[in-house]
Parts: sequence; C-alpha cells; structure tokens
Amino acid sequence: MAAEIHARPQSSRPVLLSKIEGHQDAVTAALLIPKEDGVITASEDRTIRVWLKRDSGQYWPSIYHTMASPCSAMAYHHDSRRIFVGQDNGAVMEFHVSEDFNKMNFIKTYPAHQNRVSAIIFSLATEWVISTGHDKCVSWMCTRSGNMLGRHFFTSWASCLQYDFDTQYAFIGDYSGQITLLKLEQNTCSVITTLKGHEGSIACLWWDPIQRLLFSGASDNSIIMWDIGGRKGRTLLLQGHHDKVQSLCYLQLTRQLVSCSSDGGIAVWNMDVSREEAPQWLESDSCQKCEQPFFWNIKQMWDTKTLGLRQHHCRKCGQAVCGKCSSKRSSYPVMGFEFQVRVCDSCYDSIKDEDRTSLATFHEGKHNISHMSMDVARGLMVTCGTDRIVKIWDMTPVVGCSLATGFSPH
Repeated sequence: MAAEIHARPQSSRPVLLSKIEGHQDAVTAALLIPKEDGVITASEDRTIRVWLKRDSGQYWPSIYHTMASPCSAMAYHHDSRRIFVGQDNGAVMEFHVSEDFNKMNFIKTYPAHQNRVSAIIFSLATEWVISTGHDKCVSWMCTRSGNMLGRHFFTSWASCLQYDFDTQYAFIGDYSGQITLLKLEQNTCSVITTLKGHEGSIACLWWDPIQRLLFSGASDNSIIMWDIGGRKGRTLLLQGHHDKVQSLCYLQLTRQLVSCSSDGGIAVWNMDVSREEAPQWLESDSCQKCEQPFFWNIKQMWDTKTLGLRQHHCRKCGQAVCGKCSSKRSSYPVMGFEFQVRVCDSCYDSIKDEDRTSLATFHEGKHNISHMSMDVARGLMVTCGTDRIVKIWDMTPVVGCSLATGFSPH
C-alpha cells in the first residue's frame, strides 16, 4: 500500500492507545498481528496469549496457553500463522494459530538449546528455525524433520539475532559486546567477520537488507550503525539514552531509527541527514594541546619538574587532552552526541549554535521496556517489559507515516 509522509513537528509524541494487563510476570515478547486488532504476548509466567480487541475497545485474551517453562523469546510468521516460542529450559515450541485467532494447535518441540533461548527467527524459504541461547550458541533446525542442522558456539551468552533471508547471513550479538556475522549452510557455517565497538553487552540488533545497515543497541546505553554494504565499514555512534538500549526498529520509508531503553525511554533518530563518524581516540604520553605530560610519563615529569595530568579525549577530534584543555562540554548531534560530552577548547569554539540542534526526539514510555516491535504500515508500536504491562502506541505523530487508504489507528 502507498504511504504518505507528513511533516513532523518536534513537539509530536507517541500516543498511548491501549494498555494490556494480566500477565503475572515479566512480558518477554509482544508482537502486533498484521492487519488485525490483535497482539501476541509471551511471558515469564509461562503463558503465551493472543489478545484481540473487542467492541468495547478493550483487549481480551482469545488464547491462553500455559507452557512447561517460562517463555523467553517468540517469533510469529503471519502468512503461515506459525508461532515459535523459546523457553527458559532451552526448548523452542511451534504452534499453529487458527484463522480467527481463537485456537492454537501444538506442532512440535525443537531441542534447540541447553539453556535459556534469547532470540528466534523463522525462515520459510529454507524451513529453518534459527535461535540463540544462553548456552553460548546459535542453532538452526529443520522445521520439516525437527532435526538439528548445525550449531556454532561463542565465548559468552548469545543474546540477540538478526538474519538476512536472501544471503543466509546471521548476525549474532553476545554478552561480551561482540557481533559475529555467520554464513549459514545446510549443515555447516562459516565466520565472515566480527564487529567490535560496544563497551557493554549487546542487547538488540536490527538488520535493514535494503540499505545493508546493521544497528546494535547495548548495555553501554549507546547504538552503533554498521555499514555492512560498503563505505569501508563505516560506523556511526548514537548516544541519547540514559539506560540499556533493549530494542530497535529502522523505518526505511522515513529513514528513522526507533529505539527503546529499559528506563522507558523512546527515541526517534533522524538518519536522513549527513552524519559524521566519531573519531578513533588517539593515544599520547602528553596532552596534544598544551604538551603537559600525563601521569604515566615519568621521564617528561622528571625533566620538566611537573606533576603528571590525567588523560581525557575530545569526542569531536579524538585527541588526547588534559582537563584544562577540555574544560567545555557540548552536544554534537551530527556525530550522534545528543548529550553534552567533553570536547577540547578548540573544537568547542568550532561548533556553531545550529550544530547543536537535536537530530532525535525523545519520549517517555513510562514503563520498563525490554522488548518492542512495530507494524510500520499502520504506524503502530507495542512495548512490554518487567512491569508486566503491554502498551500499544500510535507512532504516526512522531514518524509521520499513515496509510493513504485512510486507516486510523484510533
């Protein structure tokens, strides 16, 4: 369907449409059902539920199914109406949901992992269910036979997963802060490359197959955009969250990135601008501005009879500087710094007022967000988290997309 792009006033905010309560423990996944007023949720309370909107405007569970173990991850394939649920015990269970979403039939169990399942993706073309887990591996299993096809192990928990259906490349983030790119084959795999840039564990990934961009969010409160398709591995750093970034979604139509953090922060980043790559931090034994020695430079301290200084770095130029030569703070959104960060005095003087104009909007979800998913065509977003609440949002005031058919999410 065609879509219209509307102007986005900076004051626009997500509109809370519905709040779903009823789970007895953390909700680990919530997915909007395409073309339906419905949501599928999975929870640590061992239940998977399908919620349909009634004439009263309230959501009621049309399906309530109790599992043997807490539900930790979920994938839903709408065309075949297949649901895959990962559990704390390492198993992935497949169900088929009826056309009216009032009944769910068990299909089979996949012994995918030895520990908690962290992410699941289903590929209809290959009939693979791909999953990551806290047993430090990614596995892919055949949905026809139920057999294990292959496994690849990492040095730490595999925490999140994205997959390119055309090339059969899998992106796996782990708790060490590393992202591994694998080429999956029928019974084997090969490591293509590893990406290192985060200072904390990887919490979420998003792959855009059109522009071949990978976005990663981590416990260091930051997001990195990796240009997998070219430009010499160009990366962009985005810093605007105050807590762990737990979910991401890139909107190709409007070139915006939506991110959610565990403190309830919802950010919408404008990626349709020319951004600058953050510089690599330079190392030096003395301040690269005033040439005063740093505290480990014993020889220069002795020669000049001065005390060594602490080393800092300018976020704009990357030079190693002392505190006196970097006494200023400034935001620099074009480089992803929506907060005020340390810059050297000369860089501070070079930043114009218009350079400080924000390239993102920030909103308060008012609940812990551990998982988010979007129905881009309708401009809807669903969030869930440890507070056991599921929220459905109208994002069209923020992202500016609405269907030309006249659909209204209200």
